[in-house]
Amino acid sequence: MSIAIIDYGAGNLRSVEKGFQAVGAQAEITKDATFIRSAKGIVLPGVGSFDAALTELRNLGLEKLIEEAIALNKPFLGICLGMQHLFDSSEEGKLKGLQILKGKVVRFKTSTLSVPHMGWNRLQVKHKSPIFDGLEEGAMMYFAHSYYVVPEDETIVAAQTDYGINFCSSIRKGNLFGIQFHPEKSGENGLKILNNFAKLCS
Repeated sequence: MSIAIIDYGAGNLRSVEKGFQAVGAQAEITKDATFIRSAKGIVLPGVGSFDAALTELRNLGLEKLIEEAIALNKPFLGICLGMQHLFDSSEEGKLKGLQILKGKVVRFKTSTLSVPHMGWNRLQVKHKSPIFDGLEEGAMMYFAHSYYVVPEDETIVAAQTDYGINFCSSIRKGNLFGIQFHPEKSGENGLKILNNFAKLCS
């Protein structure tokens, strides 16, 4: 069974699927609960607004499936907005997040840097994470976001990135991973991350 890329109307689905295909991994865009439940790994991508994407996810009845998969320690990867949804709340919207991880999502507050944070920036790895295997120190990734996560538990911060402040750009708790950047737009480094995640699912 392949990796399930959850289809809940958020952008960048096809490019994430192509990224997995580029590293020889089976991945399928789906909203089918039976397929998602039986998949070897789950990816929650996301480009869009916090409340709209979350509403669609809940309308599709997929919230419980996500909670169930993470409770079973199935490999799970949240990308950009998909990572933000794992937390309690966001300054971008009014709805509660999935509340799987304690913490909030906040907007960049800077008068000297442009928001959104767009383009290439470095990862500063804080804690070992298997999805970073083979990456060089300070590997460059592609970002496009105005909001970032602030976990209550700092031990789950796998990487930070400097944009006026050192913000959390990746989290890891068991087989639950989150990345604020877009691996499908991050060249060879991004493909390494997708390949590493696929290996965890095999």
